[in-house]
Amino acid sequence: MAHRRGEPLGEDAVPDAGLGLRCMAARTVPGRVRTLVDLRLVSWGLDVLCDDVTLIASELVTNAIRHTPEQEIRVRFTREADGVLLAVWDASDVLPMRKRTAEAIAGDMSPDASALEMGHDGGRGLPIVEMLSSECGVTVTDPEGKWVWARVTA
Repeated sequence: MAHRRGEPLGEDAVPDAGLGLRCMAARTVPGRVRTLVDLRLVSWGLDVLCDDVTLIASELVTNAIRHTPEQEIRVRFTREADGVLLAVWDASDVLPMRKRTAEAIAGDMSPDASALEMGHDGGRGLPIVEMLSSECGVTVTDPEGKWVWARVTA
């Protein structure tokens, strides 16, 4: 996962009615964002990306909510020349860390006993995002927070 400073706006952004959302972190937000992303992809004729991008959106938004409960989060969704860029901002300065490799999850057919432990917080989200995106990363913002983003090509 790449790390940068500033705003995660792609150089290949296509001028259109992208998606910009600011809201308080709440359990209902991932579903709302999935629906908005799905509708936007269909309107852009990128239906083929719906499953992957809505799953990425769900993972990134859920992580933002988990790390900054009851605080503002932001979502940006932009069409690019060869795909889309989804970015989720939260006020936490804690950078995301991958707990398991993408290869381990893709080939893992055995039960994960640690998933049943109290307080277990998964750790499968970022490897899933890495597998489904063509590029992803974190962009640190001043004075606080970060954008976690994923680019998906059509």
